[in-house]
Amino acid sequence: MRWNTGTGEQSLGLAVRALRLVLAHAFDDLALQRVEARVPVERTGDVRAASISGLRREGIARGAGDSPDRALLARLRDDPPADSRDGFIALLNAGLPTKRVISQGVLRDGEGRVLLCQLTYKQEWDLPGGVVEVGESPSEGLVRELEEELGLTLTVHGLLTVNWLPAWRGWDDACVFVFDLGVADAALVDTMALQPTEIAGVHWCDADTVRTRATAAATELLEALAGGDVPPYREAPLAPEPPVV
Repeated sequence: MRWNTGTGEQSLGLAVRALRLVLAHAFDDLALQRVEARVPVERTGDVRAASISGLRREGIARGAGDSPDRALLARLRDDPPADSRDGFIALLNAGLPTKRVISQGVLRDGEGRVLLCQLTYKQEWDLPGGVVEVGESPSEGLVRELEEELGLTLTVHGLLTVNWLPAWRGWDDACVFVFDLGVADAALVDTMALQPTEIAGVHWCDADTVRTRATAAATELLEALAGGDVPPYREAPLAPEPPVV
């Protein structure tokens, strides 16, 4: 669909009414199953009009060359009416920002060393864990990641802190839930079934090894935990850029 009704609140109302008539015609008269619009992201008024008319925001279609990035909005034939409670919630929810959530666990051995994972996709070692799936709680996500990547079934003892990571080197910002996994026998690593596509090895690390091998975020976090009095929520400093080789 394409439209041009000008700017301003009066034009917005006209655009919404026109779009709803087009949607009704598409579904009722043409028996279409899906109607979509691709709106340049800088045309915020048109994006708003499409949303109010009943099209849900699904993502961003990147533009190539001189073509702008476009917001992809669509409506399905069986979507609830836009002016109903369910329809309003669905439209509002589709337009809200999302935040990446990561869960990691701190597991120590009897000597106080911390378990770090040697990853296949980056040089630095990191705490066990991973990205939480949609609809999954942070603790459930950690338990799942431990089972998938290390072959372990461990109990989450409690939350140590929530660590916000700023955007860095192409990665969006994220909230990291850091959980206490307690103390385990050092021989536990010999029983692990590592996921070969992601985990190259696991290591019990003292403070010196952490500083040498771990990611900047993990090092800063573990040093803060070792110092005690870590708040329930904290913000990690921006990690330094790696040296150019």
